[in-house]
Amino acid sequence: MSDIQQELIKEFIIESHEGLDSMDRDLLAIEAGGGDGDIMNRIFRSIHTIKGTSGCLALPAIERLAHAGENLLSLMRDGKITPHKQLISTLLSLSDALRGMLGSIENEGNEGHADHSVLIAQLEALQKGGPAPVTETPAPAAPAPNFGLFADEEPAAPAPANFGLIDEEEAKPEAQVQAQAAPAEAAHETVHAEAVLHKEETGARAGGQGSMSESAIRVDVAQLDRLMNMVGELVLSRNQILQHAQQKRDPSLLVACQQLNIITTELQESVMKTRMQPIGNIWAKFPRVVRDLANELHKKIQLKMEGNQTELDRTIIEAIKDPLTHIVRNSVDHGIEMPDKRAAAGKPETGTLELRAFHEGGQVNIEIKDDGGGIHLDRVRKKCLQQNLVPADELARMTDREVQNLIFLPGFSTAEKVSNVSGRGVGMDVVKTNIE
Repeated sequence: MSDIQQELIKEFIIESHEGLDSMDRDLLAIEAGGGDGDIMNRIFRSIHTIKGTSGCLALPAIERLAHAGENLLSLMRDGKITPHKQLISTLLSLSDALRGMLGSIENEGNEGHADHSVLIAQLEALQKGGPAPVTETPAPAAPAPNFGLFADEEPAAPAPANFGLIDEEEAKPEAQVQAQAAPAEAAHETVHAEAVLHKEETGARAGGQGSMSESAIRVDVAQLDRLMNMVGELVLSRNQILQHAQQKRDPSLLVACQQLNIITTELQESVMKTRMQPIGNIWAKFPRVVRDLANELHKKIQLKMEGNQTELDRTIIEAIKDPLTHIVRNSVDHGIEMPDKRAAAGKPETGTLELRAFHEGGQVNIEIKDDGGGIHLDRVRKKCLQQNLVPADELARMTDREVQNLIFLPGFSTAEKVSNVSGRGVGMDVVKTNIE
């Protein structure tokens, strides 16, 4: 496989992940009864682009799955099918399955061996008002081709490619022959043409979104780190030059050094800004996390987010991703009560989980707050005694605040039973360690 084909696949993986993230957010907005008028068009375009580009790049499993989802979304977009909870859940499963195959391409160089025939059958059944039970035995998975992302593996011969500009049922044999014979350069032009078609098709409604994408480029994180290191070395050299210039007391040299100081400072600030990312980049996954976990626990939860555009350094963003996820899951599992308990306590059945980020005193503050029952101090004391985490005499002398902090002890959990959500006592201690 040529370098340009490998580059196209890498670009396809990045853009597909972005499209699926956008699709998840839009699907959750539809389920919540919100979203703007163009929301269905955005969802449809995300899957249509994945289907078309995967056909171009000879990724038949992704193309087949995306095509089944595209057919369903087409009916939804035309108003022939009304979205409901089961339909949204199936489309979210489609998103997860596509992510899995993209991850397999990235890590293993092929689409993987997972059998998605059941999911495709569900998508097809929903087109007819289903879902209908699947009784057919799935065919054995064919060996997954290697797409040449790894130099030490032998690339597979490309499969017949549909370049996504026309639907499969409308494709003529002549067009298919031309597609199979097209070189990698033609594939690149076709992907570009696909993007141009989408841009022309939606330009009137996009409100300038196309110009925004054209003014931005992707830069490898390692390249940014190298650039940051070079700027750091430049700053050190500047300081040495300034020190020598002050000793020499040469007016012309001092003027040049002042100019060097200004330029170096501006360059340093600009490079640092390139490493800044909005916290919304990691918050974007929480609506899906909360939705799925609430459904699993049979709870009703509304997620509110404020300050999505608050920026942090990329390394900090990565470091707080897991701790924030732990806290959000704990709020859903332990914090917010079941609907009947909330109703009995005079609360609305739907609980509220709030995420808030803001600048204050030169720092970024992140708050996670829920309107649940809070921390039950008696249960904390009882569990600590049962698990021999704290001696009884020491526990008796503790203030309420100190008792609350016991939830950060390794192995502590108030869950009555171990589940796939909680109960193993690994969570809040990890949060505390990572944040510190």
